[in-house]
Formats: sequence, C-alpha cells, structure tokens
Amino acid sequence: MTISRPTVAQLRAFLALAEHLHFREAAAALRLSQPALSGAVAALEETLNARLVERTTRRVLLTPEGERVARRAQRVLAELDGLVEEVSAPRRPLSGPLQVGVIPTVAPYLLPAVLPDLVRGYPDLRLAIREQRTAALVEDLRGGRLEVAILALPADEGLAELPLYEEDFVLLAPESYGLGPGPVGRDVVRDLDVLLLNEGHCLRDQALEICREAGARPGDATYATSLATLVQLVSGGLGVTLAPESALPVETRRDERLTVTRFEDPAPYRRIGIAYRPTSPRADDFALLAETVRAAVRARRWRVRLQDVTGPGDAGRAAAPAGTG
Repeated sequence: MTISRPTVAQLRAFLALAEHLHFREAAAALRLSQPALSGAVAALEETLNARLVERTTRRVLLTPEGERVARRAQRVLAELDGLVEEVSAPRRPLSGPLQVGVIPTVAPYLLPAVLPDLVRGYPDLRLAIREQRTAALVEDLRGGRLEVAILALPADEGLAELPLYEEDFVLLAPESYGLGPGPVGRDVVRDLDVLLLNEGHCLRDQALEICREAGARPGDATYATSLATLVQLVSGGLGVTLAPESALPVETRRDERLTVTRFEDPAPYRRIGIAYRPTSPRADDFALLAETVRAAVRARRWRVRLQDVTGPGDAGRAAAPAGTG
C-alpha cells in the first residue's frame, strides 16, 4: 500500500498560515501568491485526509487536527533545516560520528595509545569502536556498516589501504626452556610445541606460515580465543607462541616465568594499516587518522617501523600473510 506523504512546501505553507491565521499575510511572508498558498494548504488536507483549518470571511482558525499537525510539522521542518545546515556547513577534520573496526590482536595495545590523542585533538569526533576479526571487518566495510578498519595488510582486494607500521614477531617461551633473548633462527620452533589462537584469527595464520617455513609442527591440542590467554598458557609451561612486538608491554609485564626471544634478520613481521572503501568521501579524515596513529606510536617509542602514507616496503623482508583474523 502506497502512503501519500506531505511535501516540504505544503508543510511550510501550512505553518505560515498557522502562525499568521490569515491567507494574505501568510502568502506575503513566504513570498507566494495567495492562490498558491491556498492550493498548498488544500493539497496538504487532501494528503492527510483531514480538515486542518476553518475558513471564515475575516480570519482562519485551526481545527484540533490542524493544531496537532502544526506542532508536528514545526519539529519536522526544524529537523530538516538542521540536517541541511549540518551537511552544507564546512565540516571540521575528524568530526562527527566515525565507526572504526579493529582486529583483536591490535585493539588492546593500540587503542589505549591513540584514543587519548584523538579525544584531546578532535573533541567533535564521536567514535564507535568495534573489535572483530578481519573477515567480519571486511564484510562490514563492504556493506557500509563500518567506515574504516585497522587490521593486518593486505586486507582485501578492492579496499583502499594506508600503512601505519610494521612490527616483528617474537617468540614467547616459558623461562624454564632457557632460550634467552636471541637472536635465533626460525628453525628454533621446529622442536617446540607452538600454541595458536583459534581459527579465524589472522595471528594464527601468520604463526602457521612461520611454522611451515621452519618445518615445525604446531601443537594441535591447545588453542585460545585471545592473545592474553595464549600468553598465560605459555607462562604456565604448556608451550611457546608467537606474538607481535606491540603486545609485549601489556602481555609480558612483570611475568618472570616468560622469556622473550627475538629472531634473526630478516625476522617474520606483519604490517598494520587502515582499510576503507575507495569511494568513501572521508579519505582525508582517514589520512589524518593514520597520521594520528603514527604520532601516538612514535611518542611511545614502540619497537616498530613506521610507514608513511605511500607505505614503502622494507626491501628484502617478507611480511607474514594477513590471513583472515
């Protein structure tokens, strides 16, 4: 069933009449002819199938239905005017609502570093953060449910990307294994039980690729849903795992049962960046978001390699595949 709806012109004409209660004065206020105003009000009554005014020889009176319509029309037109002003006014950088997705192996470490800077530097920005695995983030990006995502690159064909930083993977092992700080070759994992995240995490796929290169066989009995849990399993002596540099300050602090061992160059690493739809009108905002992230990481002296907007690679190094996490 098709529902007839009033036009903005009809609502404005009726509101002018409700204010002046006189056709000639209302028409003059809108710079319309009196017949045009009368026609717009009559069309509104026909659309709503309701009598809105009583016409007398000297003045106009609103019916009870007219009073209700006038109050509602005033709110509707105020919202429309506000919408036009908001969209047409020059928008400040990184302002308004912004839906950001972040993968679970980045969110707990990067967000505490960058969110205070975003809140302080861009008070008109209204952030909504969603933590999801890569496949879900890419699907939501493509479907318009997210505007931008922070994840491991490359993300997905067809998405625009802005690299942020590269970070090496390190080997976390129980202190009792006696591995030391390294550097060690990748084949050190060949005879160790490598603990992994559950399927669907990109960090799992990256760890599996490193294990395959070294000829290692990861453990198949123990999995975890978060990197924090995985580190605790290692601390408890169940095996070793691979973790990104950015996670170390949070996951290994004050845990004397853990050993952090770094790999020989070229060490396995991942590239973290921003992905968004190339058709998005907010590309400038995303470039500013990327620079804010880099500045926050630089200020905290993370052991990562910052990437500029064009994302120059590191010759001779091969990033672990982004996978699906």
